[in-house]
Amino acid sequence: MNTLEKERIQTEFQKKMDYDELLNCMRCGFCLPSCPTYIESGYDEAHSPRGRIAMMKAVVDGEIEPDEEVKRSLDLCLGCRACEPVCPSGVNYGHLLEQARDIIYQNKKQSLPVKAVRKVVFKNLFPHQDRMVNATSLMGFYQRSGLQKVARKTGFMNLFPETMRTMEKVLPPIPKKREMKQRPTHLKALIPKKKKNVAFFSGCLMDTVFMSTNDATTKLLQYAGCEIVIPRTQGCCGALHGHSGERDQAKEMAKKNIQAFEEENVDYIITNAGGCGAFLVDYSYLLKDDPEWSERAHAFSSKIKDITSILIELEFHKLDLKLEEQIVTYQDSCHLKNGQKTFMEPRQLLQSIDGVDYVEMKDASRCCGSAGIYNIVESEMSMQILDYKMEQTKNTRAKTVVTANPGCLLQMKLGIEKEGLSDQMHAVHIVDLLLEAYEMANKEAAT
Repeated sequence: MNTLEKERIQTEFQKKMDYDELLNCMRCGFCLPSCPTYIESGYDEAHSPRGRIAMMKAVVDGEIEPDEEVKRSLDLCLGCRACEPVCPSGVNYGHLLEQARDIIYQNKKQSLPVKAVRKVVFKNLFPHQDRMVNATSLMGFYQRSGLQKVARKTGFMNLFPETMRTMEKVLPPIPKKREMKQRPTHLKALIPKKKKNVAFFSGCLMDTVFMSTNDATTKLLQYAGCEIVIPRTQGCCGALHGHSGERDQAKEMAKKNIQAFEEENVDYIITNAGGCGAFLVDYSYLLKDDPEWSERAHAFSSKIKDITSILIELEFHKLDLKLEEQIVTYQDSCHLKNGQKTFMEPRQLLQSIDGVDYVEMKDASRCCGSAGIYNIVESEMSMQILDYKMEQTKNTRAKTVVTANPGCLLQMKLGIEKEGLSDQMHAVHIVDLLLEAYEMANKEAAT
């Protein structure tokens, strides 16, 4: 960074950082054992929550410059928020991280390639669901046309980093473009309707790359007695933007989603992706200073509920559920646990399935290293974290690893592929497993 950039960033830190929140940190160190980057960096304080907060405060106080070392420390943070539940002062670290990243990325001059990529991703792609459909349909064509096999056989994929090569292998089959465009907006209950009216937040990647998981989610809600509305005008939640220094764009996307859902008379807005759900809950914070939107954001956020929570509330776990006998373990979504405070519900659902021997993984709630696009932009640290996670996974001797977030699902699939365990173990989203369990039990009952 040049001197002008540093001065500008320091001024913005002094104007925009929540200083009271920075002061809440007592430097006690309770956060240290929960922080993956602190552990994997060899216990480097600069890569701990306590250390990062100290740096933010020092920049505000003018004690240090916002140099590349500060930026590097913030970039290396996963944003998993595992430090928040263990903090005796209740520091909202995630909010501080987003503020700091936004200030740095909005005031630091970027190279033309980086600037171009950020513009394409953050402004021209994710905010527009029709463009997401078009972009992901190209990947579907690549999978179905034979180009994927050619790319692998000719060694073309060797031009890419190992993480991206493995990620290409573990992507699910992408639906056809017409299927992604023909999405339902209203679904009726498949059993006598319960008292809860729900809407479904379908998301961007979840309704394209992971469309089958979205379909499984709505089918489970129907089996649980829900009538579902799915507003057509909703879009990406904005989490990627909020975590990557594009808060203004995230606010605009939040307003679009609030407007899409507020006309629906529903008790809950159901999500099936831990990262999306936590950011949707945070809309009330994101827009707290906007007089026109703050109350509307609070009303929206208060209705967000993860699919596992609503299924427990509707006693889905008391229905007949069955799978072939197998050991199952669960990898927490950081944001589902730390952001939405949803921890026991997925476990309760898994333990209710006949044939499942549920084994708790050691450090199940430690981040897997996915963290949005972290496993691409910070591949080395991500793979270190994943290696530890796979050791704990193997120790469970599980056949099935269950997740509740698309990023975690791909990361665990990547880990299984890297370890050469794809013939012994597989990773699956919890709703796909629950739907399989429900339909297997009911198929047996009908015969």
